[in-house]
Amino acid sequence: MDITLIVVLVIALALFFDFTNGFHDTANAMATPIATGAMKPKVAVTVAAVLNLVGAFLSTAVATSISHGLINEGPGGVAITPEMIFAGLIGAVVWNMITWLRGLPSSSSHALFGGLIGAAIVGAGLGSVNYAALLTVVIIPAFLSPVIAALVSLLATRIAYRVTRRPVFPNERGGFRIGQVFTSSMVSLAHGTNDAQKTMGVITLTLIASGAQSADQGVQFWVVVACALAIALGTYTGGWRIIRTLGSGITEIRATQGFAAEASTAATILASSHLGFALSTTQVSSGSIIGAGLGRRGSKIQWSTAGKIVIAWFITLPAAAAVGAVASGIARLGVVGLVIDAVVGAAVILGLYLWSLRKPHEQAAAIEVDVAANAVFTRKELRDMQRKKRAAQVAERRAELSRERTLRRMAGRNGGRR
Repeated sequence: MDITLIVVLVIALALFFDFTNGFHDTANAMATPIATGAMKPKVAVTVAAVLNLVGAFLSTAVATSISHGLINEGPGGVAITPEMIFAGLIGAVVWNMITWLRGLPSSSSHALFGGLIGAAIVGAGLGSVNYAALLTVVIIPAFLSPVIAALVSLLATRIAYRVTRRPVFPNERGGFRIGQVFTSSMVSLAHGTNDAQKTMGVITLTLIASGAQSADQGVQFWVVVACALAIALGTYTGGWRIIRTLGSGITEIRATQGFAAEASTAATILASSHLGFALSTTQVSSGSIIGAGLGRRGSKIQWSTAGKIVIAWFITLPAAAAVGAVASGIARLGVVGLVIDAVVGAAVILGLYLWSLRKPHEQAAAIEVDVAANAVFTRKELRDMQRKKRAAQVAERRAELSRERTLRRMAGRNGGRR
């Protein structure tokens, strides 16, 4: 296959991944301000899209870490080829779509890294991956960032309640709702700064691998513009899913907690972007919300739910790597392999999207922050939930007995007629 054509295909697929990243992670910034009434849904989604666009222009440190550090360079340049990058992107996009459909709290970032690593190992061997960079830029931040965000959020929540000296009631102070407009906007800005750069790094890596750009050259401006537009469009498109997920548990987060969680999330991501660390916005946001829940007096964590979130984080990178490895193995067949990858990948993505249209109830579960918020309730809220569950079970049993009595009476009347 002509080298120009494969580069174009890789860039197109990378921008599509950037688009899925936008609609996959929109709720990380805007779910809580919508739920607490701080922002109207239409306004929140539009603001998130615009700030994702702006954030993409603020830095290229993360993109440089990916394009010049994650994959080792050999005598003839980087060890990975555009064909392998194409296979890795298929792994990332397919896993992103699966988790979006099934409601798994996964990380788009780790799906991308996993896909690329799996494809590189199969296509160029174990030595193609810079494991030191993988450890310092991806894995260590993945473990530390949610913990740091949770601790900062917990402290911020405690300070907020101490300063206001208000009891914990559902009708929080209006000032925190106003503050959420600022903090949620900062999360959107941070998301654009960190996540859009990952796609910039992949495209730059592709240009270097194909010889279209020297290894010493940084991220080109047109790459920044394309990635910024893709993630902003994905954010605007995916954001409307938030409106349909309200009432599924995220309203348990109060305005004070939302303010603290969003401020912690934005601070953690912006600091990491400056240092070149590729964080998962999903992990940071979930950690912040759980920390904010612990900071509220009388809260209790459902550790079983929190455990499922952590398990999903661990699964994402190896699962995407497995898909990328399979796609890379097929790509080694040459042009036929690339065609098979493209056709099968497109069919799977389209099939998952069409399936999602038939199962809207599963889409509601795809908001990762919503999953984290459902892990935090006060003891009173847990008692109320249990009481409502028991009442529903009693009502269902009474209705069942009533149906049985009705059927017996009808059977008796029919027997009398005979």
